[in-house]
Amino acid sequence: MKEFKVENHEPSLLPEGEWKLTWADEFDGETLDKTKWGFRKHMFHKEHPCWIEDEGLSFENSNIHFKLVEKDGKFYSCQLQTGENWCDRPNEVERWPVAELKEPKFEHSYGYYECRCKLQKGDNWWSAFWLQSPTIGCHYDEKKAGCEVDIMEGFVHGKYLPHFIHYGGYGKNQKFATTYHEHKYCGWEELIDLDDKDGWHRFGLLWEEDGYTFFVDGVQSGRKITEVTSHAENFILIGTEPNGWRGFIPGWVNDNPDYLEVENDEFIVDYVRVFDKVK
Repeated sequence: MKEFKVENHEPSLLPEGEWKLTWADEFDGETLDKTKWGFRKHMFHKEHPCWIEDEGLSFENSNIHFKLVEKDGKFYSCQLQTGENWCDRPNEVERWPVAELKEPKFEHSYGYYECRCKLQKGDNWWSAFWLQSPTIGCHYDEKKAGCEVDIMEGFVHGKYLPHFIHYGGYGKNQKFATTYHEHKYCGWEELIDLDDKDGWHRFGLLWEEDGYTFFVDGVQSGRKITEVTSHAENFILIGTEPNGWRGFIPGWVNDNPDYLEVENDEFIVDYVRVFDKVK
């Protein structure tokens, strides 16, 4: 990996080769740049019970800070996205499942995607940096329909989830691949430890025509996923979600003896960048 310098900001760590910066948010302003980001508030056409808009966000030293927002004993947080999934918008037309189409703020395909961030310390919420196709599951060929690409999922303090690709939609045709095992969900014992020197980490994805390779702090994380590759453009998501909104705490937290709730906890993002390889 090599450094890509960005003036007045932390450098990126990129695979070998020549790269150009295609899209970025350095979070230099005092408010969210809504020409680049919107808020996800729905899931499968229904309003999500814990996603909110604008609240719980603050900006300091060219970083965006996410915090949990408590209202009447319940917790809420923000999920940001540069586009929209076809089924994750409100829809009032019963005979047509596609809601009102909106122009994406940013969608892209092959390249290198990177986020520098500091994960939350508590286990009562989680953070993620990922890509999603606006048309996932709408065609039998995932090259056309696209995938969900989970670059970073932080459910438990000091650890991250092996990287996942979801394709075929979220119903009976759903399939997945992971960097840790082939076609297998992970358990608590398979979460990967982070070396928390100062809390900051770079999570990266190299998306090529023949597969997906993931990096954490400039080191390849797990195997290259080659059995599935999308050719469709995806949009970017960064955000958070309180645990327990489905009536249980997802995944590995239930059996975690070191479960933590941290006062004034934060998920902090320094930048999100997208690079194209110079041919």
